[in-house]
Amino acid sequence: MKKVKALLNTRLGFMTFLILCLWLKTVTTYYLDFSLGVENLLQHFLLIVNPFATIVLLMSFALYFNKAVISYIFMGIIYLADSIFIYANVLYYRSFSDFLSFNSITSVNKVAKGLGTTTLGVMQLRDVIYLIDFIVIIILFISRFIKIDRHSFRKLNALATTCLGIMLFSADLAGSESNRPQLLGRTFDHSYIVKYLGINSFLPYDISRSLMTEQVRSKATESEVSKILDYTHQHYAAPNASYFGKANGKNIIIIHLESFEQFLIGMKVNGVEVTPFLNKLYHDKNTLSYDNFFNEVGSGRTSDAETMLEAGLFGLPKGTSVFTKLGSENTFQAAPAILGQQKGYSSAVFHGNIGTFWSRNSVYKNMGYNYFFDKSYYDTNTPNANSLNGYGIKDKLLFSEGAKYLEQMQQPFYTKFLTITNHVRYQFSDDDNGDFQTTDLDDDEINHYFETAHYLDKSIEEFFNYLDATGLSTNSMIVLYGDHYGLDKNSQNQSQHKELATNLFGQDPETWNQFYETQYQRVPFMIHMDGLKGGIKHTYGGEIDVLPTILHLAGVKTKQYIQLGTDLLSKKHDSVVAFRNNSFITTNYTVYPKESSEPIVYENKTGQRIPLKDNPELAMKVDRWQKEVNQKLKISDDINNKNLLRFYTPTGFTPVDPTNYDYQNQIQQLVKTRDELGDQSTSIYSRNGNKSTTHLYNTDALQLQDDRTPIDSWSYVNK
Repeated sequence: MKKVKALLNTRLGFMTFLILCLWLKTVTTYYLDFSLGVENLLQHFLLIVNPFATIVLLMSFALYFNKAVISYIFMGIIYLADSIFIYANVLYYRSFSDFLSFNSITSVNKVAKGLGTTTLGVMQLRDVIYLIDFIVIIILFISRFIKIDRHSFRKLNALATTCLGIMLFSADLAGSESNRPQLLGRTFDHSYIVKYLGINSFLPYDISRSLMTEQVRSKATESEVSKILDYTHQHYAAPNASYFGKANGKNIIIIHLESFEQFLIGMKVNGVEVTPFLNKLYHDKNTLSYDNFFNEVGSGRTSDAETMLEAGLFGLPKGTSVFTKLGSENTFQAAPAILGQQKGYSSAVFHGNIGTFWSRNSVYKNMGYNYFFDKSYYDTNTPNANSLNGYGIKDKLLFSEGAKYLEQMQQPFYTKFLTITNHVRYQFSDDDNGDFQTTDLDDDEINHYFETAHYLDKSIEEFFNYLDATGLSTNSMIVLYGDHYGLDKNSQNQSQHKELATNLFGQDPETWNQFYETQYQRVPFMIHMDGLKGGIKHTYGGEIDVLPTILHLAGVKTKQYIQLGTDLLSKKHDSVVAFRNNSFITTNYTVYPKESSEPIVYENKTGQRIPLKDNPELAMKVDRWQKEVNQKLKISDDINNKNLLRFYTPTGFTPVDPTNYDYQNQIQQLVKTRDELGDQSTSIYSRNGNKSTTHLYNTDALQLQDDRTPIDSWSYVNK
């Protein structure tokens, strides 16, 4: 004890004590209050050690003061400020499932409005643990167990301490980058920064990102919108009279097929269809199916697909996504807000991952989504294990558990189900697929891909059966689309490359090139509705074209909105499909920008390269198409990066105020709305005599077979 006391009575020893206290408080917060999705031992290790770097660095500045009293006071101020910051993040996270950002701090009035009177409500009795350290420190000083060390402290030692903090941070960053490449450049989720680099690192990171964004936005002018409006009006494709308004007043259900590629449709493995239900749906007479529909995502992948689907804008060219970089602050003219204001739709997203992933919990508010049911709204404590994979709740559980919320929504509704089981890595349990036998190739990732795709297919079949049983299918338009590629045909993994080319696509791996890579960027796009004149369409299009297509079917005119796609059903549809790397594909040609003297052009029918110097007429067309593609992508980037939609409000449209949306206590919100409407309630629950329909949902999910909790029981959800 004498040695401990002697150490604490030195300036460096006391600082070390404060560092250990802050470290313990921070780590306790990580595990007790934050949901950081720690997946492996390395992530646990980084999570435990990452507080040291910033705490050591901050505390080291107090060592530069010559006067001992001032040095101790400065250490105390740093300690108090960081403690308050940590606890403020705890309270904020409990309310918003996110961390304090630059914008949330500078917009404190909006944050306070969002919290309302809930601040005291989110405080818990166990929060006393965040005060114990202060009590201990005060007692130690009062009892004179700790005294101020009045000896001078060498500046060289102070500098060494600062350097130690920098070295610790550098080592943490290096370890983090090895586990999560492009951590700072391509951020999926705020929790990734906290998990890898620490809560103290998140705010500086967010500030630097916000300042860079604000610097770009500050140069934006209202006059830029006029040029964009000229462009969208010139490229507007009027709706097809035969289809316009065919889904007027009907529910719209979007099913996001994670990593699902077009080649899966109709494919067999060992003589068995990989996706038998989707195959049947694809050829249904009431389904519009597209076999030349392409994903157009960039680095944002899934969130880029959502940006196109909801807002009619492309993702960013590189590095990160609109959602994480800009979406929390940007103005949108998005589908949920348009349908809500024009046609009285309620709206919701169902997703099995945490709400902060891709910053969805804030972006969806800016888009005007009424509800967002993330991972916290589903029962993951099922009697059987494996209800989750690496990205959240499995698809069969997502749909079946989501039914209890879907039946409470007021019709017409616009809903989106984001599936995840078929996400890259394809983590799976063989028991989930019954006796389905996948391929026996050398690459396990390819083998698992077909397993998870088969599982996804079965999940959707179960959901459709529920829609039929409840009568929802007769009053709904169901849209299914693949968000992006699943298997990387251009993989640097040569083993996978050869397996894919030879065994799956019948292509000599030695002749596989960028042309074939583009051809296999096709993903499914289907629109299913009773009475819809269906068929397989060969129209060339992409994800940017989905929004105007859906809105026109719903009877919403889109000319006044800023959308960069065109209605796939329109006779004036633009069939030039732009990709984020500025390459593009037309009905007859696939084109890559100039690498040297001329663009690279392939003929779609033969796959043969066409030298433009021998075809001047085609060269002129390619040049015109390329300029149009570059212009379209630049306009999208300008709108996103400069937040130009804040300068333009379409007639009859009210800009979305995100503070009007609260994704806490959503069950109570649904019930309150239903009760207030009484006999006027249009929910399936109300139309069924105020009785649940969830008993009509049948699933063979193993996780729900043993002593299954009634699906209409909401008791476990404490939101």
